[in-house]
Amino acid sequence: MYYCGMPVCRNCQLSLDGEYCSTCGQRNLDLDKPIWSLVGAIISETFEVDGRAASTVKTLFRHPGMLTGEFLAGRRAAYSPPVRLYLVFSIVFFLLITWFASSGLLRELGSDLSFDAAVQARFLSDDLPTLMFLLLPIFAMLMKIAYWKRLYFDHLIFSLHLHCVAYVALAIMLPLEPVATRHIILLLIQVIVFLGFLAHFMIAVHRVYRAGWLADVIRSALVLLMYVIVASVAIEAASEFAIITD
Repeated sequence: MYYCGMPVCRNCQLSLDGEYCSTCGQRNLDLDKPIWSLVGAIISETFEVDGRAASTVKTLFRHPGMLTGEFLAGRRAAYSPPVRLYLVFSIVFFLLITWFASSGLLRELGSDLSFDAAVQARFLSDDLPTLMFLLLPIFAMLMKIAYWKRLYFDHLIFSLHLHCVAYVALAIMLPLEPVATRHIILLLIQVIVFLGFLAHFMIAVHRVYRAGWLADVIRSALVLLMYVIVASVAIEAASEFAIITD
């Protein structure tokens, strides 16, 4: 919208001097475009398909813990927000494993393909994403117990970043699970990915919390063990309930 040749904010009707209104903060988004241009703009806005996203992902995997440290130190402009990053990774992960399940790639050998694949796919697409989101603060609470002097907010940011890495590791490991015990190469890939995730976790803990290598390794191992137990029980209970109510 323009007034006397000057762009005007559509929300508060005051003149604009940039991409965002200095009064109300609304972005000057032109909706008078072809639908595909708008779709592209919305996707870019939601998932930040730009230099920040690439820098964020590279930092997340190449420098364990650095992304959390940068965010907590207030250096945030160069990276995608933690919640947005988690949503992107979780959406891609659950879409991927749901497709694996519906194709029968996650079922146990000898099970009923048509039934198990359908039940798995529904659980993975409908129930597990919500459950995992609810488990995020539980992991953060376990970290709070291990490092009680740090703010709970710090642990929550660390939890969001770590779960993004975990989703990538699980996306590689889960499809190999039904056949890995019969193929040594596939089993080796699983072991390497799992050990890589453990190393990433412990290095990230040390970089963020800095309590000393021995203390960080012991605490991170205990936190991960407790979280695996809690998550396994919760997922098992939720999956059994999904089967009963199916």
